[in-house]
Order: sequence, then structure tokens, then C-alpha cells
Amino acid sequence: MKRHHRESKPQERTIRLWTHSEALAAAPYVTSVLRSLRENRLDVLKYKSERQKLEQKPGRPKRDDILALADVVQEGERAEERFQEALEELQSLDIYCLDPLNGLALVPFVNEKQLAWFVFDLFDSEPLQSWRYHTDSPDTRRPVHEAEGAAGVSLIA
Repeated sequence: MKRHHRESKPQERTIRLWTHSEALAAAPYVTSVLRSLRENRLDVLKYKSERQKLEQKPGRPKRDDILALADVVQEGERAEERFQEALEELQSLDIYCLDPLNGLALVPFVNEKQLAWFVFDLFDSEPLQSWRYHTDSPDTRRPVHEAEGAAGVSLIA
């Protein structure tokens, strides 16, 4: 007797769509989470580099090197866990990290019945001044004022 295995269908997931004013109101919190993401990613890279240096030392490892390597591995794992926690925190808001080192995140909204993204830039004096359509290249940046009047988007702060 053959058993029929159901192939799992890709699950559809509804994401929260933000208005510009909602994104502006959340900006201080998003800034904090993005800073945490960036710092933790930098820590992960630092510990990875230290680990490689210790592992590539010529000759038989000394006791101090073995202990230092264990510490670096442990600290690297902790930094990775902190990074993942911050990433999950951001994603729970349906905000997606584009580049943690450069402090870039995407905040979804709808413009002209198309999925679009506010580009949140941690290092910009106005972190929400640009946006792009989902189908645009990742480098595309449109001024926020171009989205004014778009369905579902309120640009009045």
C-alpha cells in the first residue's frame, strides 16, 4: 500500500505594511536595534579573525593559545546569538536588514499598488528619506516625497 505524501506548499505570509509616519515614529527603536545588529556583526567578524589567527599559528599550540582559542570561539558564538536575537527582533516588526554593517534596513509599504520599501539608513541624518520598489535594483533610491499621495502611505509626520 502506497502512502501519499503531501508536498508542503510554500506558506503564504502576510507582512505588515507601514506608513511613512509610522516608520518615522518607530525610527528611534529601529535605530537602536540596527546599532545592536551592527555592533554584534562587527564582534562576530572580530572573533572570527582572532580565531583564524590563533588556528594558523605555526607549531604545536601552547596551553595559553588553546585557552585563548576556546574563549574566542565562545565569545564568537555569543556574539552570533546576540546578532540573531536582534535580527529576529527587527523581523518581528516586518522590517528587514539589508546590510548590518552599513546600517541599512527595508521597511515595507505600498505605492501605486506595488510593494515598495522605505530604505532606513542608520548613518543618515534623516534615516527615512528614500525608498524603492521591490522590483528596483538594490541601489535604487527615490526621494520619499515622490511617494506622496500613494495608496496606504501617509507622509504627514
